[in-house]
Amino acid sequence: MIPTINCNQHVIEQTLSFLKNAGRTRQECLVLWLGERQKDGITVRSALRPQQIAGQDFFRIPPQSMRSIMSHLREERLMIAAQVHTHPFEAFHSEADNRWAIVRHIGALSFVVPYFAESTTTNNFLDSTALFALDAKNRWIEVSTHSASQLCQIHQ
Repeated sequence: MIPTINCNQHVIEQTLSFLKNAGRTRQECLVLWLGERQKDGITVRSALRPQQIAGQDFFRIPPQSMRSIMSHLREERLMIAAQVHTHPFEAFHSEADNRWAIVRHIGALSFVVPYFAESTTTNNFLDSTALFALDAKNRWIEVSTHSASQLCQIHQ
């Protein structure tokens, strides 16, 4: 079972700001939602844009940046609740996305935001993104829009 992610609008706004800034230079961008487990799921505390190498149709996190992320998670006692990244065109989980995904546990969530997040807002975030969950066979399976709104609860 995939835990519910509880996220406030401020985190969505910060995420979209990171994504849109990178998109203005026609580069993909990865943002990690950091959170902690609660009785009712995972509460997202912040959005982190790690140091990354990116182009129009790829991103990757260099080893030093991964070490920095892991150190930050340990120090703050947080976990990666989900990853969010952009695509230049339609939202899907590409082979590169599969290979470079940061979250790798069963039920991990990966949001893909199309068109460098140009027209994505906090109000249409779940409707305009594609959500994928990692299954037991290490495949990223698309989650329906209805299920996405149940898996990701956005609050003010």
